[in-house]
Amino acid sequence: MAEIGDLVRRARVGDGEAFEVLVRMHLRAAHTVALAVTNDENDAEDVVQDAFMTALERIEDCHEPERFSGWLMSIVRNRAFNFQRSQRVRATLPLADVNLASSQASPEQDTSRAILREDLTAALAELTELQRQVVLLHDLEGYKHREIGDTLGISEGASRFHLSTARALLRAQLNGKMRGQV
Repeated sequence: MAEIGDLVRRARVGDGEAFEVLVRMHLRAAHTVALAVTNDENDAEDVVQDAFMTALERIEDCHEPERFSGWLMSIVRNRAFNFQRSQRVRATLPLADVNLASSQASPEQDTSRAILREDLTAALAELTELQRQVVLLHDLEGYKHREIGDTLGISEGASRFHLSTARALLRAQLNGKMRGQV
């Protein structure tokens, strides 16, 4: 597979296949970043589509092709923040696409998982945007700290710090919810 820098250079001269490869390589991460900001699956999809169109239109502005990932994620974040501002409404993070239930789950298990999903959604909403982005990229998408740092424009150490802080806050929130239900 071609390196990112080579793909960007090819996309700059009109190679549509190269840009398509870049889109496929970055789609999940872009969606995760957009979702962390918008807290809505459909809004995140709209933001990502808009961000990729903007990236294609402005590919010449990516002065360091090897750092395309970070450049693209900054476009995604900016588009998401702009979208969020225009909507003036913050929805909760839908986790409907995360399949927590097995096909053989009992009604009690389904109810328990639904409650857990709601509690997790509420706990994620309490994190800062950056903490939510880091925890979703690391824990949901499987990114390494170096990749998160490159994607979000922070250091590897900052990624570790934000993940640790976010997990501690999530644990505290979820433990508090569980104690309140007992």
